[in-house]
This record gives sequence, C-alpha cells and structure tokens, in this order.
Amino acid sequence: MPQMVTIVLHDPAMTDEVVHAWLESGVLGMTLLDSTGLARRVGERELRDDLPLFPSLRSLLLVPERTSRVIFSVVPDSFDMNALVRATEKVIGRLDTPDSGILFVIPVTKTVGLRVAPGRRGNRKAVRRPKVRPARRGPRGGRKAKA
Repeated sequence: MPQMVTIVLHDPAMTDEVVHAWLESGVLGMTLLDSTGLARRVGERELRDDLPLFPSLRSLLLVPERTSRVIFSVVPDSFDMNALVRATEKVIGRLDTPDSGILFVIPVTKTVGLRVAPGRRGNRKAVRRPKVRPARRGPRGGRKAKA
C-alpha cells in the first residue's frame, strides 16, 4: 500500500536542503505548503502588556506572520522510509529535538497517477515518460491530412 510521508519544518529556511535530500533518497514528486501552527497562532493573539501609552493602530494590527513549511509526498510501499528519515535528519538534525519539526507517515488506500518504475524495489527511480511528437506540419504551417 502506498504511503504519504509528511514533514512539518519549524524552520522554512531548511526547505531547499530537505527537498534535495528527499530527491536524492528517491522521492520523485512532492508538494510544499506554508503553514502556521496553533501554538504560534494563539501565542501571537494574547494580550500584550508592553504597549505604549498611545500606540498606533498600524502597530496593533500588524503582527509578523511566522510560518512553518509542510512537505509531503506519496511513495510506493516498497520505499525505504528509514533511509528517508536518516537523510532528513542529516539535514535538519534529530527530529526529537524541540523546534526541529515533525515527520509522520500514513497509509494511502487509493492513488491515481502515482508512477512507479516497473520491477523496481526499494526507493523508486525516475520513470521515463514517452516523448510526445509534435504534429506534422504542411508547407503552409497547417496540419497534413492523412491519406
């Protein structure tokens, strides 16, 4: 059964390095999203006790948004997940340390469009897609009619 591997990175600056580590581990495609955790969201909305006597409306309304980065990918069941975790921890450090991130894997009961090279075991390699030939053109640029 395919699996979806997801990591929530506390430090978005590490995104490119993690993406490269995943690609080198055999992940072919992934999706990246910006996210904000509940702890950050609630912490920003608490009442402040350091407001100036006459604060400007702008300083009250503008709160810098701190985001995390979510990377996820669906991989085949034969994928070496332990190797992927090792490659990820090589980049960002141990995931069990505070403020590093969280990685989790969940089973996927159905996929449509997941391409796996036939006969490959372990981490998948790039699948060659057939080349699409352009339409043949006549002398005036139009399509040639089939005889």
